[in-house]
Amino acid sequence: MRLHTLTRPLLAGLLTACLLAGFTAGSAAAAGAPARMQATQELAVLLTDHAAHSAPEAGAPQVALVPDTRPITGEQTTLPVLARRIGAGGAMWLQVMLPGRPNGLTGWIAEAGTRSSVTPWRLIVNLGARRVTAYLNGRKAKSFSAVVGKPSTPTPSGQFFVEEVVRMGSKDPGGPIALALSARSNVFAEFEGGPGQIGIHGRDNLGGTLGHAESHGCVRLATSSIEWLAERVAGGTPVLIVG
Repeated sequence: MRLHTLTRPLLAGLLTACLLAGFTAGSAAAAGAPARMQATQELAVLLTDHAAHSAPEAGAPQVALVPDTRPITGEQTTLPVLARRIGAGGAMWLQVMLPGRPNGLTGWIAEAGTRSSVTPWRLIVNLGARRVTAYLNGRKAKSFSAVVGKPSTPTPSGQFFVEEVVRMGSKDPGGPIALALSARSNVFAEFEGGPGQIGIHGRDNLGGTLGHAESHGCVRLATSSIEWLAERVAGGTPVLIVG
């Protein structure tokens, strides 16, 4: 998979977004994993810009306009698919998770102008255990100790997804790699040109003690851990943050 260099204004927005809280997670088992986990996740890769609607029909209110590429890397936008429905005239519609505000937003997009894909990966961030666990085809593949948000700047809980995987410069905080998530800040609408975006990233030029709650909200991993994830995880990968 391709990794891209993060521009400094967007880097500032991503890392500052790490301060912030999001919406409440859905039900999960005490261990942090859902009682029933899908083996794979269907994805929709956008080939054109798409209007997302509140219902599977073109006349329904528009809830978002989703560009076909991501703002940091320029990669094609990839969205998790939650449901399918045939609309008026026999057109197929997809209910998808959406990036941006408000957190947890979903909408219906036309299947036309998309390419179907699938990922066998998903991530679960357990804030209580302070760990990030990667699942492959519904089975635990690897688990990593993490730095999570401190009580005054908690890590958001909720159902998110990876928007893009970003390679940072050697002097940038949070390197060497960041998984930019679909979550957004509930405190700052923007910061230094960035959208207030939450990320899972490394500890370069930031530090932090693994297994402790002392970050400003983002999830920090050891370099070896974030590099392991970046070799396997791509845009659209579901991320559940619980605890």
